Amino acid sequence: MFKTHTRLVIRMGSFKSLEWLSRFLKETPGDSQVGGVTRQVPNACWSRVKPTRSPDPKLMLWSEEMATKLGLKRPNGDVLGGSSIIEGMDPYAQRYGGHQFGNWAGQLGDGRAITLGEVKLENEVLELQLKGSGVTPYSRFADGKAVLRSSIREFLCSEAMHHLGVPTTRALSLVTTGEKVLRDMMYNGNPALETGAIVCRVAPSFIRFGSFQIHTASDDYSTLKTLVEHTVKTHYPGHSVADDSGLVKWLTHIAEQTAVMISHWMRVGFVHGVMNTDNMSIHGLTIDYGPYGWLEDYNPGWTPNTTDSSMRRYRYGQQPKIGAWNLARFFEAIVPLMDEPALLHEALGAYTEVFAELQNEMWVKKLGLGSFQESDETLIVELNALLQEVETDMTIFFRLLCSIKQPDIKSLSDAFYDSTNIPTEQWNDWLSKWWKRIEGSPNRQDMIDANPKYVLRNWMAQLAIDAAESGDFSVCEELYELLKNPYDEQPEHEEKWFQKRPEWARNRVGCSMLSCSS
Repeated sequence: MFKTHTRLVIRMGSFKSLEWLSRFLKETPGDSQVGGVTRQVPNACWSRVKPTRSPDPKLMLWSEEMATKLGLKRPNGDVLGGSSIIEGMDPYAQRYGGHQFGNWAGQLGDGRAITLGEVKLENEVLELQLKGSGVTPYSRFADGKAVLRSSIREFLCSEAMHHLGVPTTRALSLVTTGEKVLRDMMYNGNPALETGAIVCRVAPSFIRFGSFQIHTASDDYSTLKTLVEHTVKTHYPGHSVADDSGLVKWLTHIAEQTAVMISHWMRVGFVHGVMNTDNMSIHGLTIDYGPYGWLEDYNPGWTPNTTDSSMRRYRYGQQPKIGAWNLARFFEAIVPLMDEPALLHEALGAYTEVFAELQNEMWVKKLGLGSFQESDETLIVELNALLQEVETDMTIFFRLLCSIKQPDIKSLSDAFYDSTNIPTEQWNDWLSKWWKRIEGSPNRQDMIDANPKYVLRNWMAQLAIDAAESGDFSVCEELYELLKNPYDEQPEHEEKWFQKRPEWARNRVGCSMLSCSS
């Protein structure tokens, strides 16, 4: 007897059919001036501002998944290019501050991002934001625009991260604006005109650690309290901040979410590149895709950000510690609302404890161990040291390890950049220890689920950018589809995309070197 299934019918409509909300604007204090020039905006969480009209907006990339979630048909580029405001939208730019590379930077805010509004769905509310849509009071000396290369990187990576299982903001669309934008890509005195573009990104909110810091820094505790109450009521309804105990429980929740996010970064080899406190979401989501990168060579000291090349503050291996540091700065901003600030150590301790547990769990799955034993720590430490002996591709190594039939490094030789320089004896010794630990039978499904076959390597993104800058978005589309299933074999794509970094990309700008220029 066949089972019958009720088919879910999703009615797709236009932006006009959406139910728009403005909770952030209604429940927190804002700027009395609309738009205007760059300025300090005291005692406010936001400024109303209209996107700059694009001269010739064209929708080039579209996330059908995100559109289906929102109930949207594919539109033209007007709304998503900032050229048309629909009734119900109430656009604004958020004000926040932040620590940048460890130093307090004062007022920052959405310098090139404009929120169109919040959309009420059946079980959630999502904020739609245009990145690269023009000047706001927080643009400082910039033009508020974004270029095609950075917009492609944001669109592809946010969607790829979602399918990897990494908490992240999402992307709905990419629109080219029909104008040229002047950028100095490497900040070396060589500006050039580039194609302008706008990404529509989606999240429960774009509230950051720095959203709270800015008010404490200016002793505006009234606005701080209002923002905390709005955030908890709107996004953490199971919490109460009526007393210190409630505040600590709420902050502990955020700390744990942050630990989950960074643990996933470490699992897949993602390096954010610019972990300033204004780039840390209170939802534990990866946010603000700028000079990010993926480990090619397994080098914990690597950062893709040229601005950070001397200090390497945001290098891959340092990300867990920076997460704790950023949380500490966020928690300090909440101190004025507390009678016993020492209780905040509990929330910070939760981050450390949860992250350590998640790391153990991560290695159990990446290595197919089944469960964690104390002796596994030595095995893991030895593995990390060996991976750094010679240039080794992280993604390929762990994916090949998933299918190894015997403890012989020859089965993994494709993961090494120079197969003639592999420390064979040391590797075979480690593999023998691992094989004995798993009794010759690793949990291969755990390994496959933890070790993606395909990630958005910088050289892959650069190929998409090169083609798109010539008007061909087919590589973007190909990567978008490929990265929807990063754990699947996809043999038809293996020869092209399951590859080590090609030699041409070793020192190329956009592959090995990236800046915050957008």
